[in-house]
Amino acid sequence: MTAGTGQSPATYEIRVDGHLDDHWSERLGALRITRTDDGTSILTGPVADQAQLHGVLAGLRDIGATLLEIRPGQPRGSAAPSPALDRPLRTERLTLRPATADDADATWTYRRLPEVDEWLAGRPDDVDGYRELFGDPARLARTVVLQLGHDPAGPVIGDLLLRREDAWAQVQVAEQARGVQAELGWVLDPARTGHGYATEAARALLGHCYATLGVRRVVASCFLGNDSSWRLMERIGMRREKHALRESLHRSGRWLDSLTYAVLAEEWRAQEALIHLG
Repeated sequence: MTAGTGQSPATYEIRVDGHLDDHWSERLGALRITRTDDGTSILTGPVADQAQLHGVLAGLRDIGATLLEIRPGQPRGSAAPSPALDRPLRTERLTLRPATADDADATWTYRRLPEVDEWLAGRPDDVDGYRELFGDPARLARTVVLQLGHDPAGPVIGDLLLRREDAWAQVQVAEQARGVQAELGWVLDPARTGHGYATEAARALLGHCYATLGVRRVVASCFLGNDSSWRLMERIGMRREKHALRESLHRSGRWLDSLTYAVLAEEWRAQEALIHLG
């Protein structure tokens, strides 16, 4: 119980860029730190009141951590998080659908390839470890599987990240910033490149973000060296917002540049209007 309130403290999930060491936990309200495969860290645990929450956010600022998202956490034993894509989307040539644990083996076949793994945050070294990672409910909720054609038994040719998140906001207006932004990412089987599939799929997800999720902004990021990814961002109408010099430590031991792209809802609508007029 929280002294003076008569209520249990709220549980929060706070996501920050980069991997935080466990020794920061004590300074950050004794919250549990989980380092994720996408290069972020999630702090979870009870927060007594807004004053403590403000203290945690101030502590993150003091250690130089970039806040990405803050939201009420899922209590233990609660239902799995809702998928960001709750129904299949069909384009002219593709089907995009929510991922299931059964998709682990199909996505492992291309994610384990050196030319794909080069640009990923990391993965287990064996398929059993990957199945466990892929089947995590939080990961499944943000994963979209890409199939060729409209047959439910069609081949899996890639997977995409679709993560709805909170925009950064000061504590007093944080409620107004909940769920107003989305992040996209993509991995395509190298054997299927060169046909415009990734562009077609990414445009479909952008449309879903604005028309169905109702977000105001969509972002995506990659290493500068991953030119096929940032060129895709430009093809679908995103603009470069950030070029960070030698920001990210690659497993090769090199510090690499990273890029962030974004597009606002009004920019997307203007682009779509031009396409239809053309």
